Amino acid sequence: MVKKKHEDLKAEQRLENLEAGLSRTESFIVENQNIISIVVGVVVVIILAFFGFQKYYLEPQNIEAQDQMYNAQRYFESDSLDKALYGDGNSLGFIDIASDYGITKAGNLANYYAGLAFLKKGNFDQALDYLKSFESSDHVVGSMAKGAIGDVYLEKGDRSSAVSYYLEAAHRDANDFSTPLFLMKAGNVYELDKQYSKAIDAYTKIKVDYPKSDEARNIDKYIARAQGFANN
Repeated sequence: MVKKKHEDLKAEQRLENLEAGLSRTESFIVENQNIISIVVGVVVVIILAFFGFQKYYLEPQNIEAQDQMYNAQRYFESDSLDKALYGDGNSLGFIDIASDYGITKAGNLANYYAGLAFLKKGNFDQALDYLKSFESSDHVVGSMAKGAIGDVYLEKGDRSSAVSYYLEAAHRDANDFSTPLFLMKAGNVYELDKQYSKAIDAYTKIKVDYPKSDEARNIDKYIARAQGFANN
């Protein structure tokens, strides 16, 4: 009986505490309802502004940038690099597209193409600037951009940075196309630096993990060559 009374008392205390808590919450809401209304209103405005910005500004801007990209890409593919970069007087080149539409997906992609164009022209510092400005979540394109930065560093004679970017490109999003491609490039640079064991590791990974890739077709030759240098 005593135990039951004790339990009933505890239950009553919990109920009283809950009611007190609710009363405090209600009092807080009543006392601060103006501030709460303002905060909720600001949040709603921010959300509406965000979606409005996306739909009525960003999407049209991206469409414009894509239209401008068409001719620039066409010039790039035909190796008319100056027109691809600077435009032809009627349509913009990658540089202006990246500058004028930088917050759009197409404007971001223009950074990638501009970097590749400058790499082809031998303007390595400018190539780095544009390639490092490019960001992508795409499995292949993102890896290709990192690999292109590796190519720039290799051209500049910075083999350590080149290998670092080749490995980043290879492992960024492992796949049957870009991963063996950049493992091969990393292996080649390791050989240039006489780091033959690392070259063998890179080549062996291609052989074991990506046996159907183009790079795997003659990979035994590269492994044997690196092993031969390592044993001398």
